Amino acid sequence: MIKAIAIDDEPLALMVLDNFSKKNQGIELVKTFTNPNNALLYLKSEKIDLVFLDIQMPSVLGTELAKLLDPNLIIVFTTAYSEFAVEGFNLNASDYLLKPFTFERFEQCIAKVQEIYSFKNAKIVGEETIVFKTDYTSQIVHLKDIQYIEGYDDYLKIHRVNSSPLVVRMTFKTIIDKLPGEIFVRIHRSYVVSKLFIKKFNSNRIEIGERQIPVGALYKGNLKSIF
Repeated sequence: MIKAIAIDDEPLALMVLDNFSKKNQGIELVKTFTNPNNALLYLKSEKIDLVFLDIQMPSVLGTELAKLLDPNLIIVFTTAYSEFAVEGFNLNASDYLLKPFTFERFEQCIAKVQEIYSFKNAKIVGEETIVFKTDYTSQIVHLKDIQYIEGYDDYLKIHRVNSSPLVVRMTFKTIIDKLPGEIFVRIHRSYVVSKLFIKKFNSNRIEIGERQIPVGALYKGNLKSIF
């Protein structure tokens, strides 16, 4: 069940979302907000998968509020102004509901959200592969082919043997939770490496292929524990 909240300054719009959500078995709209600040406070303490976000609100634009949200959240913009659509998709919104929208259109949106949700929460399959979401497709990567992973803010760069790097939108914490510790070790704030590809190492760096990767002071214990 996908857990969602809705943020909109119009109570009637929130009532429509609540009514439609109750008719869809794949989503639970747990709370609605007319005040964006209250929603931000709520998101700090509660685990939510999806945010329905109005764009044109008097206190703040939804497009600006979206930049403050966890990048792992699925965002669906809801607005009566079609001119905001391009900006919404530039912010990696999963969908855009133009008010007034029908229940059929809402169903289409939730179907898309469910697909995205399944990719974001993909688990290790048979301890051998992992699924990454790239743009509007998914890609299966074999764990044995991953040499190391670099973190760039909300993006990851997956370095693979005999393949070009794969760039995906995912936080470092998310990938750490997915990778098996018997194969991968974190050696730096921005690097996790495969033990299978470590050629040389000392207390300050390791060598994988032709790449020298630094060992962070906080993670030297991780390296010592496996050698």
